[in-house]
Amino acid sequence: MWQQVLFWICAAGAVASGIAVFRVDSMARATFALLVSFLFVAGTVFLVDLDYLGVLVALMMIMEMVIMVVFMVMYMMNPAGLMPMTMVHNQKAALGISAAVFAALAGIAFFVDWPERTAARSADPTRALGEALMGPKMLVMIIVGLVLFATIVATVVLATHRGRYDRYGDDLKSTNTG
Repeated sequence: MWQQVLFWICAAGAVASGIAVFRVDSMARATFALLVSFLFVAGTVFLVDLDYLGVLVALMMIMEMVIMVVFMVMYMMNPAGLMPMTMVHNQKAALGISAAVFAALAGIAFFVDWPERTAARSADPTRALGEALMGPKMLVMIIVGLVLFATIVATVVLATHRGRYDRYGDDLKSTNTG
């Protein structure tokens, strides 16, 4: 019973914060609303006993959103993305397209003849999911992880207070002022 209550809380929270992504008026607020939505989704994953996947979703989404905010602060003309702006362009077409896609996907979900489960449930669903997802691609995932880590380090180095050109000290500043 309590799992169903938590599921509906997470589901409602994910939908509400997903809607907030398009209702807030700044990139930074939209980024954090998206982060909250993904954390609610991770909560639903925890509720079906896929702990590893839930942790993975939560950690990846937190890191992704933090990186997005850092890049926003570094590269946007709008400092920290806090100036008012609209997050939806061409609202009528976007609403029509999203309603059509939702109707098509809902129709598929309700009218497709889904196959019956023939195999028994795995004793360890996390291991079964890991093997199904990673399988022979483990090396690729390790390399992707290293590339993401290098990107995070490079972003932090570029975003430091001294800036990327301060490594030359006062010599560079004195030659550029004249």
